[in-house]
Amino acid sequence: QGQLVESGGGSVQAGGSLRLSCTASESKFSGYAMGWFRLAPGKAREFVAAINWSGSNTYYADSVKGRFTVSRDNAKNTEFLQMNSLKPEDTANYYCASRVWCEATMEARDFDYWGQGAQVTVSS
Repeated sequence: QGQLVESGGGSVQAGGSLRLSCTASESKFSGYAMGWFRLAPGKAREFVAAINWSGSNTYYADSVKGRFTVSRDNAKNTEFLQMNSLKPEDTANYYCASRVWCEATMEARDFDYWGQGAQVTVSS
């Protein structure tokens, strides 16, 4: 409870940018892969991006590739998602997650801890 906390969500017009942050307790971050998923009304949960424990490997959904960038600051136990060129279809609740393993995957079932979500709304 309260182990992963997202921030930085909000409302923006299409073409704009937002930066999400996910701050975790050290026990839910250090040495672990991290990911971002999103859930929009009426849609299934969708993988967005993931990063391995060191930041050397990143993964992206095709729908966000080239627009979103995932990164992490291990000294601050924080993961980031920089979202540029936002589109109305990016509107969703964005969740960060940590995996009790060093390498990331794109499968939600592989992640062990989840934040409560940050709403991102993109208007046309």
